[in-house]
Amino acid sequence: MSRSDLWLRDGRMLPKDLFHLSFSRGGGPGGQHVNKTETKVDLRLDLDGAVAVLGPDDVAQIRQVLAARLDADGRLMVVCGEHRSQFQNLQAAMERMAHLLTAALVRRKKRRATRPTFGSKQRRLGEKRHRGDIKRGRQGGDAGD
Repeated sequence: MSRSDLWLRDGRMLPKDLFHLSFSRGGGPGGQHVNKTETKVDLRLDLDGAVAVLGPDDVAQIRQVLAARLDADGRLMVVCGEHRSQFQNLQAAMERMAHLLTAALVRRKKRRATRPTFGSKQRRLGEKRHRGDIKRGRQGGDAGD
């Protein structure tokens, strides 16, 4: 089975040499077929080699965000065994890998601390006074008067 390079949404390409691919027998649908064919795909990306393509900052970001998906050797791991065919599982694993990398490389905006404006403070206090007046109006006087 031939493997291809993995293209990310930002136009960068990870060569197939950075991936380690292995197959095993998987469960799921297929009856007796799954007992004798190796359709489950284990795809691992060598992050140390990916530094040349992605850069050290992006690889550090991937290691931080996807730390739970790293194996003991520090490779990013994706396992797919949901389809009956090896080819479909390989395609699904490559898509999942691309999606994970794309999501991990999104830079979050830093939150800047802001203060409420004078007008918003006035509106908040005015609403509090109004609610208090409504509640005070609900308090009845003596019923015997």
